[in-house]
Amino acid sequence: MSQRRAEVYAMRFQKVLDHIEQHLDQSLSMDALCDIAGFSRFHFHRQFADYIGITVARYILLLRLRHASYQLAFDPKVKIIDIALNAGFETPESFTRAFGNIFGQSPSAFRKNPDWEAWHVVYGFRLPEGNKIMQVEIVNVETTMIAVKEHRGAPDKLNHSVGDFIAWRKQTGSSPKNSSRTFGIAYDNPDTTEPSAFRFDIAGEIKTDIAVNEQGIVVKSIPGGRCARVRHHGSHTRIGESIYPLYREWLPESGEELRDFPLYFHYVNLLPETPEAELITDIYLPLK
Repeated sequence: MSQRRAEVYAMRFQKVLDHIEQHLDQSLSMDALCDIAGFSRFHFHRQFADYIGITVARYILLLRLRHASYQLAFDPKVKIIDIALNAGFETPESFTRAFGNIFGQSPSAFRKNPDWEAWHVVYGFRLPEGNKIMQVEIVNVETTMIAVKEHRGAPDKLNHSVGDFIAWRKQTGSSPKNSSRTFGIAYDNPDTTEPSAFRFDIAGEIKTDIAVNEQGIVVKSIPGGRCARVRHHGSHTRIGESIYPLYREWLPESGEELRDFPLYFHYVNLLPETPEAELITDIYLPLK
């Protein structure tokens, strides 16, 4: 397959993946997905499985259960029955059965003590990189004081650190999520770094110093300066679609040089209250 044909093929699947993410709360017929992709109904299932690594039905189920997982772990006020209905299940029993079959835990057990390592294995498939149009801005940012939960270790344990940061935020009120920006600082690429060496900071903007705390939250800062900024729309799991072109295409052509600070994210809105398809993340690449 020529490069141009491969790009067109990827763009057709990109439309399907975008449509699925944006309509998870609705019925998703195979005929409609075939029409969006422009693929034959006789071959679509096999093409999807070959391209993504799992069947289209399982992919849709996993996306629905992923958002349910975030609600269970990070939003204890939402009742399990409401999570089940929002995930498209007719009864809590069918939701519990499907959730247990996929993750090996009941929804109530996951809420109490989520096994993120097993969860991460389920979502271990890597989506092929898309071909989205990238719009890069050069912006000047001010130095920002942040409270940080340092995650050090395998990416499949990252959500444990996220849970610690959320717990600290709720307990102290020092970085309220509705009035303080939330950041992620990516010291390493999870695709090329040994799991034990992976480093990522989960952070929230603060105005004053913080007290010693049981979650191990520490104070750092994001230095001010020039940055290239790209806005990513949609799931955090597909953020590579915006990151890799920034490094591979924009940076070499721009003539810019990188500053000695890692790429970082500003999460404009947050899970689990925001559906994954509606997430907005600004990506900052520090420049000299």
